[in-house]
Formats: sequence, structure tokens, C-alpha cells
Amino acid sequence: MQTSAMRTENTVFLDAEIAALIPVLRENDRIADAEWRQTLSDRKLKELQFHDANRDRELAKTQEASEAYEKFYGNKKYYDGIRRTRESIAQWIIKNTPNKIFLDYACGDGMNAIAAAKAGAKLSIGIDISPVSIENARRDAEAAGVADRCFFLQADCENTKLPNECVDLVICSGMLHHLDLSYAFPELRRIMKTGGKLLAVEALDYNPAIKLYRMMTPAMRTEWEKAHILSLKDLRFASRFFDVRNTKYWHLLGILTPHVPASMARVLERIDMMLEKIPLVQLMT
Repeated sequence: MQTSAMRTENTVFLDAEIAALIPVLRENDRIADAEWRQTLSDRKLKELQFHDANRDRELAKTQEASEAYEKFYGNKKYYDGIRRTRESIAQWIIKNTPNKIFLDYACGDGMNAIAAAKAGAKLSIGIDISPVSIENARRDAEAAGVADRCFFLQADCENTKLPNECVDLVICSGMLHHLDLSYAFPELRRIMKTGGKLLAVEALDYNPAIKLYRMMTPAMRTEWEKAHILSLKDLRFASRFFDVRNTKYWHLLGILTPHVPASMARVLERIDMMLEKIPLVQLMT
């Protein structure tokens, strides 16, 4: 009987939290676009413009199979080589999300926020600087049947305007290198509840082949992004704000997947699983 009563009390408390949070999200979402853009630095406006173009689905369709597509979107072919990372993210969401308030931080098209809503999040929030991304996310959530449990809005990740200690879970998937971490980390700590969890998935800046590829494909990323790929120094900086645990290294050879026969993909994964355990070699992932 005591356990049942505690569950009821927790459910009511959580619903009250959401009832208090939704008006804040709506208020932030009502800020006029022109007014909001005036608060952004030149760096952030460039990020907004870049990601509006990058997330423009109609533009991508018209350029598909063209030289222009390869110039701007050619790195997408390497996403097939990170299957284990995608599966790990999916399992983390399924395990941790039920009955929680979830934040997809710089959500892009909202894939992880939608997955969290499907997994049972009480509320799944996605914020991104790009209005094109937010519109994509809203349409995808509607198509997935979870729009009633999602809230997507354009926001600055370094100044979210969210209340203190309002989210239980945060995912940062391939986006921290777009931010000034001296602002982003304190902001994340401010909005996360005590005992909250954060999953960050990022590339490292040590593999010379990948560094060369980034230099040779300047149109695929902004100048800030190229200069701020994460390092162990950033991981140490993160430990000033968070209890950093369970650091894993992935995919040294996975980037070769688009260039080898499909039968070799799993072979590369198995080799990677051994290489990822070797100190120093780990940093090449």
C-alpha cells in the first residue's frame, strides 16, 4: 500500500511539473523571430543559417546524386558506420526515459526527442537554433503520433531560457562542438535536476585522417565547428560541472564502411571492438 501511494504522489508531482513548464515553453516560443535573432551573436547567426540550409529537405532532394550534394552532404554516407553508437543511444533512451522530462539539446530534426516520447517520456523537449530543423521535428513528431508529448522550439543552447532544474534527462548528440562550452556546460547544469543524467556523443579531434578530411570538405561545416572538435581537455572541463562517468570510445575503422563491401562491415565492427580497448588508439576513434 505504501509503494502504491508513493507512485501516485510522484505521478501527481511530475504532472504538476509539466503543467508549470509548458507555459514557459509556450512563452519562449512566442518570441518574434526578428526579436530573437537580435539576441544572437554573429557566430550563432552563421550557425543558424548553415543549419537551415543543411536541414532543408527539399533542397537536399533537388541536389541528390549531384556534385553539389556530395559537397554539402557527403559526410552523411559515413553515418552507416556508427550503427553501434546509434543502437547504444536508442537503448539509453529506452532505459532511462519512461516518466521523465527529456531534453534533446540542439535536437536537429528531433529524432531522439521523438524516440524518447515513444519510449514513455512524460514530456520530450527539443530545442535548436535552426527554425527549419524545428519545423522538421514538429512534422516528424506529428507523423510518429507523439506530437502531444513533444514540444519543439527554436532556442539558443547557450541561453535556453528554461527554468532552473527542470529536466531529468539530456542528450547531446553530435552537437557540443557547435557551442562555446564555457556557456553551454553551466547552462546545462542549471537546467538539469539534481541527480539528472546527460548522454553526450561526440567526435574527437585526434585522428589525423579525419582531421584532413575536415580540412578538405570546408562546405560541410562552419568555421567555429571545424575549430572546436572536442578533446580530452574538454572532457576534463566537463568534469567541473558534471560527474563524468562511463566514457566509451567507438568506431576507428567504422568510417571505412561506405568504401568496402557490405559483408565487410561487421568484420570492421569486430576489429573496432578490440581496438577501442587500447589506450591511445582509443583517441583515434
